[in-house]
Amino acid sequence: MKLFTNRYFKLETHVVAAIGLGCLLTGAAIGEMWGTAAQGNWLHPAAHASQSGEPTPAIARAGLDFVALAKTLKPIVVNISAKQSAEGFDPGSASPFGDQGPGAEFWRRFFGNPSPRERFSERSLGSGFIIDKQGFILTNNHVVEKAEEILVKLSDESEFKAKIVGNDPKTDIALIKIDAKKELPSAPLGDSDALEVGEWIVAIGNPFGLDNTVTSGIVSAKGRHIGAGPYDNFIQTDASINPGNSGGPLINLHGEVIGINTAIYSETGGSIGIGFAIPINLAKQLLPQLKDRGKVTRGFIGVSIQRVTPTIANSLGLKEAQGALVADVTPKGPADSAGVKTGDVIVSFDDRDIKDANDLPGLVANTPLGKKARVKVIRDGKELVLTLTITELKDEIVAASVPAKEKLGLTVQNITPEIAQRLGLDRSEGLIVANVAPGSPADDAGLEQGDVILEVNRKPVRDLKEYQQAIEDTGKPSILFLVRRGETSVFLALKKSE
Repeated sequence: MKLFTNRYFKLETHVVAAIGLGCLLTGAAIGEMWGTAAQGNWLHPAAHASQSGEPTPAIARAGLDFVALAKTLKPIVVNISAKQSAEGFDPGSASPFGDQGPGAEFWRRFFGNPSPRERFSERSLGSGFIIDKQGFILTNNHVVEKAEEILVKLSDESEFKAKIVGNDPKTDIALIKIDAKKELPSAPLGDSDALEVGEWIVAIGNPFGLDNTVTSGIVSAKGRHIGAGPYDNFIQTDASINPGNSGGPLINLHGEVIGINTAIYSETGGSIGIGFAIPINLAKQLLPQLKDRGKVTRGFIGVSIQRVTPTIANSLGLKEAQGALVADVTPKGPADSAGVKTGDVIVSFDDRDIKDANDLPGLVANTPLGKKARVKVIRDGKELVLTLTITELKDEIVAASVPAKEKLGLTVQNITPEIAQRLGLDRSEGLIVANVAPGSPADDAGLEQGDVILEVNRKPVRDLKEYQQAIEDTGKPSILFLVRRGETSVFLALKKSE
């Protein structure tokens, strides 16, 4: 299973994340989901009825009758098999006796050793679901990305080759299509914003390649951020979902798809009752662009942000730990042109409150290009309202929040020209962190050896004298550092020792 950021995928065995939040693939992929067809969205007629207050007939009568629900919706769930080429050691050509086993010499003599950079094919399995009678299918992007061949198997065992119509890696959503030469059943899309915590839901997919497996549970939480990307907003469920469920539908008791099963939290790769699904409303927003353009265009303002922790709020003199702290501003970008500065706390965007840093990326992304948006910021304890113009987020730009760590065993030194040259720094003044004592307040604040200290308590520090003065001047219980780490700037709040 392959871990992506904090999620498991199984492309055979790549481990990328330390805490085991995993994408739900068998072999390597994750599944699909579907959208709406009226007024730019794809929506099954039954969904119109339920959204107008009249539930889908067959399911409404069923109540908690999962039998009726499964019979009605199994035909819309598909198995996705993606063929990919990989380079490296092919496990299939290895000796079954092991490198040093008693039969290893026999295997090498008659079958040879595989090239260490040999190319070989591998298949991954995931799930998906039909959203349109013409054969459009919604699934996770990681199920089908880089696939040389995609096979879709329907509930009646018929198989069809599929093509990618559009995909969006930032939200892990993909739209594919098959030509079945017949009209296909499709499921209605519900309203994921209307979900309530504690509400019954059903998941259908292909865990471990076991076709059309049905499991049930409840909505455990909404709006979960699991570190998968800047647009995290997952539904958490305790329905049993496993590798192979990726891309499959999460369904409410009205028979409507309200989420796309995407990730699990697991130390073993199996379900422990903590699964995550992409809200269907997010997919519905993106479907028109995926269908018409093959990709998603998003708004961009040119800031890197991070969460305002209680310690940082205290350092900045804020009444509440909320908003998005600007850690860096893209030169000549919309925010820079509007007068946004590093250290500003964005508390409102386009007249919508920003309670948490994670609220901002989604709002910006969905704002029309060219629109002038009002941004309210707190700077040095005062509120300012600035106006900026939304531009397009380019593919190479990552508009992600910078995670803040709550971490004075700190040794610093001036950055001499020699140090700047050796470390590849583009400045010959400032301070560099030479050492951080383990377990010290600096360590707890997240400061690291090699960090370049730019500011202390919002004052620029260019040498040891300015640094020492800034440290001594603070009368607060914490010290706010702005450091440059690689290509990223980040604020770190250090609590003073008692």
